[in-house]
Amino acid sequence: MTEELPRGRPLVSVILAVYNESRSIETCLTSLLRQDHPDFDLEFLVVDGESQDGTRNILDQIAGADKRVRVITNTKKKTPFAFNLGLREARGEYVCIFGAHTIYKRNYIAECFKALREHNAVGSSGRVVTQPLDTGLEARLVAWIVSHPFGSSRKSFRTQAEGYVDHVNYPVMIKQALLEAGGYDEEMTRNQDNDMSQKLRAKGYKLYCTWKTDCYYFTQGRLRDLMFYAWRNGFWNFISLRKNPGAMAARHFIPFLFVLGLLGCSLLAGIGAWRAPSHAWSFLFPFIAVLGLHLTVGSIVALDLARRNKSWAALWLPLGFLGFHVAYGLGTFSALASSAKEVFLRPLRPAKLKSSSSAIWKRLPGPTRTPEWMPVGTERMTASDRVRRRAPLHHEE
Repeated sequence: MTEELPRGRPLVSVILAVYNESRSIETCLTSLLRQDHPDFDLEFLVVDGESQDGTRNILDQIAGADKRVRVITNTKKKTPFAFNLGLREARGEYVCIFGAHTIYKRNYIAECFKALREHNAVGSSGRVVTQPLDTGLEARLVAWIVSHPFGSSRKSFRTQAEGYVDHVNYPVMIKQALLEAGGYDEEMTRNQDNDMSQKLRAKGYKLYCTWKTDCYYFTQGRLRDLMFYAWRNGFWNFISLRKNPGAMAARHFIPFLFVLGLLGCSLLAGIGAWRAPSHAWSFLFPFIAVLGLHLTVGSIVALDLARRNKSWAALWLPLGFLGFHVAYGLGTFSALASSAKEVFLRPLRPAKLKSSSSAIWKRLPGPTRTPEWMPVGTERMTASDRVRRRAPLHHEE
């Protein structure tokens, strides 16, 4: 039976796409169910892509404990189908397009909702703070690589400044605008959010990023998973360029140009060594110069991060940045060479959280650790424990 909503207050529908997220879904949903909502109401639509790891059982138990939560099955599994299912089922005039690898500060939805209205925007997000999956060396390196402008550019959702932006991640949006744009492109397994942002901007709508609130995004825990993530992003950038050129910027193809530069210099060195062996080193100089410039910039960044984080582990970053950019560029190169045939892709395995939920909460900075966020003892309760004890997942005011 559908719960009656109070009249006179807008409803915000939180759409959360999930697939095999048993290790992170409870922590993510806990942060959402405790959201402040002073001048609006909330409903939660968790769209599950037929998870095989027990995620659905956790979701069903949470939904049984909190009537605001509805679980929807996404038989086609992919993210754009999940978002469109959520849009069709959402009762609110505003929607949140959220991810399950993220923890949201208690005022996240409220501040994004406020910014959306104050700045006459169609969508607003908070600042995305990148966190390592665990305290290991690889996880910290991955987080540093993707969160620094040298790794991801200054216009990435992880590094962008406050103000009007081209793209918003984890936004509060006006639902009608998404429907006017035709919903999410279901052929876009990746970059569907970039595609949607461009369609909205083309209609004259504005997108805004506020720094009055944060969410905490957990990266991959292993460098090899990061390299595949980069390769796949590069691959899909070429597909996105063919489908909607306006959704892609020049910065998305800088790694591709870097790889082309390395390949061109290598070819030049090989031809030079074959034609003029006595001058082989002179032909090798362009390759050394391009590679050396990248490693030099990476070393400067690494030294700065090592100083600010008081960790010598950051000195491995020059090689990490190099691998990340080469993998990204090779992904685009592979798409171009194969005419973007997706047979070359394999699914990325879901990240495995090595830390417990309580340990993750304790590692987060500032107000995230306050008792209002995580009442004592609650962080160690499982979903089934809460159902048995009839303890609500959201904070009772």
